[in-house]
Amino acid sequence: MLSARELYQSTQSRLNVLYPPQESQTLVYWLMEHFLAIKRADILKNVEIKNLTAAFEPAVKELEKGRPIQYILGVGPFYGRDFKVNHSVLIPRNETEELVHLIINENPDQDLKILDIGTGTGCIPITLFLEMEAVKIAALDISKAALAIARQNATELNADIDFFERDILKEEIPIYGLDIIVSNPPYVRELEKAEMHQNVLEHEPQLALFVTDDDPLIFYRTIAKKSLDALVPHGKIYFEINEAFGHEMHQMMASLGYEAIKIHQDMQGKDRILSAVKPLS
Repeated sequence: MLSARELYQSTQSRLNVLYPPQESQTLVYWLMEHFLAIKRADILKNVEIKNLTAAFEPAVKELEKGRPIQYILGVGPFYGRDFKVNHSVLIPRNETEELVHLIINENPDQDLKILDIGTGTGCIPITLFLEMEAVKIAALDISKAALAIARQNATELNADIDFFERDILKEEIPIYGLDIIVSNPPYVRELEKAEMHQNVLEHEPQLALFVTDDDPLIFYRTIAKKSLDALVPHGKIYFEINEAFGHEMHQMMASLGYEAIKIHQDMQGKDRILSAVKPLS
């Protein structure tokens, strides 16, 4: 009979070939809990594994190929909830949780009207709907496949979100009188690919990740310009940004007339979020 500790150690040893030890440890914990209902405490107690499900070994082999565990399991955690994911959407990131947390903390009022641009899984608007008081929230994305996942997540998590299929670079914002616009658009430059992990490059949708080297702020500039018409006076805009462009983003937003522009650092001390306010006139 196989023990939990034996399975844990042998699986981690396999994954250590591709992943750092701490990451491989986390991955094994995640796999064992998902497929075998074995938690960390069970591994410490070294319980016997009575039923090694057939799905466990294929999942380990997928990890050995570099496939992200969220795509293997079909879910990614975000702000205390599980969101369905597939290869049509980016895996929700910790940095985006910080963006959502900032919006929640800075906007305690009820009846706010919010739009998320480039919604992906829908993790931003769904979380805001569930965590804020009596908000009206819409979201848009260029991808039909991404919107299908976002709608499914909204249904399963009981969030009332209006979804729109739009190309923000070519089409106008579909609703007006907004109190808040938030966006985590593509912001990774092509030249930064060499610094990225292969499991991101090979598995996550490049449409949602990359911008050209010659115009890396194209989405921010376009959204910021169009938001001047869509936001109410003193309405707020929030962006998740490329850490390399905090200064350039601040300058661009100031040139468009935005006020109270702030660059917020993430938990790693990197410039990660920009917030700004539309002027009264």
